[in-house]
Amino acid sequence: MPKPRILILRAPGTNCDVETAFAFEHAGGQAESLHLNRLLEAPQLAADYQILCIPGGFSFGDDVAAGRIFANQIRHHLADVMQEFRAAGKLVLGICNGFQVLIKSGLLDTDDDRGPTASLSWNDSGRYLARWVQVSADNKKCVFLAGCDELFLPIAHAEGKFVARDQEAFEQLEQAGQLVLRYSGNASDYNPNGSLGDVAGVCDQTGRVFGLMPHPERFIDPTQHPQWTRLPKQGEGAGLQLFRNAVRFFS
Repeated sequence: MPKPRILILRAPGTNCDVETAFAFEHAGGQAESLHLNRLLEAPQLAADYQILCIPGGFSFGDDVAAGRIFANQIRHHLADVMQEFRAAGKLVLGICNGFQVLIKSGLLDTDDDRGPTASLSWNDSGRYLARWVQVSADNKKCVFLAGCDELFLPIAHAEGKFVARDQEAFEQLEQAGQLVLRYSGNASDYNPNGSLGDVAGVCDQTGRVFGLMPHPERFIDPTQHPQWTRLPKQGEGAGLQLFRNAVRFFS
């Protein structure tokens, strides 16, 4: 069976596209990087792929707000293409800045007739944070989290705080099973950015579109763990499972 084709969609300021492509390749897929401008010029190119991924970085310098300009390009110029992609049963992944893009473009089913019900805001610290965190996964709905439970992954962001318009909006997302990844652990600072409900990742109502703040592409090899020399020998990094799940979905 042919390898699933993955479109790594980058923009000025994206800086995790190479690592993300490598992670998908390592999981058995065929990844190709494409600049957003090329897709704007030829939207039909999206039909050639089974998985779309928006990787991390600082698209358009995070001017205005993190991921906002990239998201507006999708919302105003590629909305039909993205909806067709999703309606065809394909997968969409957004990592860190990609998560910010997905949630602000409406691709995560977090909008209603009054507008966005959720977004990502500045960390409570008001600073950029780069550290490792523990997250727990609800693996019943999201394709990317199949077989995942507790994961230890790195984060690197300034605007990763999940916020909801109001408590009712948060409860609706929770009842819909869309809040599928949460910060966890016993440390007092286990939630690094103050996210409402400890939310670290959100999927759409189909479970095939997923955005998360942690970087799974930065932990696909055991030696990427900060304590790898002191831990029992592992065959792979915890983040690889997300990419393998996506590739296996089409195998």
